[in-house]
Amino acid sequence: MASRTKKMDAIALLKEDHRKVEDLFKQFEKAREEGRKEKLAKQICTELMIHAMIEEEIFYPACAGRIEDEDILEESYVEHDGAKVLIAELSKSSPSGEFFDAKVSVLSEMIRHHVKEEEKRAEGLMAQAKQAGLDMEALGERLMQRKQELMEEFGEGDNLPAPETRSFTGHELQQGKPVEAGQAAD
Repeated sequence: MASRTKKMDAIALLKEDHRKVEDLFKQFEKAREEGRKEKLAKQICTELMIHAMIEEEIFYPACAGRIEDEDILEESYVEHDGAKVLIAELSKSSPSGEFFDAKVSVLSEMIRHHVKEEEKRAEGLMAQAKQAGLDMEALGERLMQRKQELMEEFGEGDNLPAPETRSFTGHELQQGKPVEAGQAAD
């Protein structure tokens, strides 16, 4: 409850989320009982979906056009999309399902890579956001408020929304027009 009331800048809040999910992945690796694995996987998926949503709704748009390396921002969206595919599959599966542990393991590796890229000291997204002079306290407040709304809405993860992903081809990106999955390019 303390984190709900204390002020936290955006970077600190996002890093706190990263550490929490890292810990959940470690707990999953040690878990042996299917019920425990299922609970941890659901918690991991919920935490990751909420984290991705607040980043994509608030943090990434705040960084757009302000950071030095826009490629890192695009990569962050794509890395989220890859994670969302596995989250969707895990949400429909159980620990007794085929490849369940493997999917959690690959998701852990993907997230570990994503976090490393975001948290790089000099050139990571978080460092670039700080260097760009973004108001981290105001962003932190907005992130925390939205996170609390999503946590109340999704609770234990039983009603997570279907993960939305982007599907881009080079043609649409060159023209600056993203095309949603299943939609034909112009």
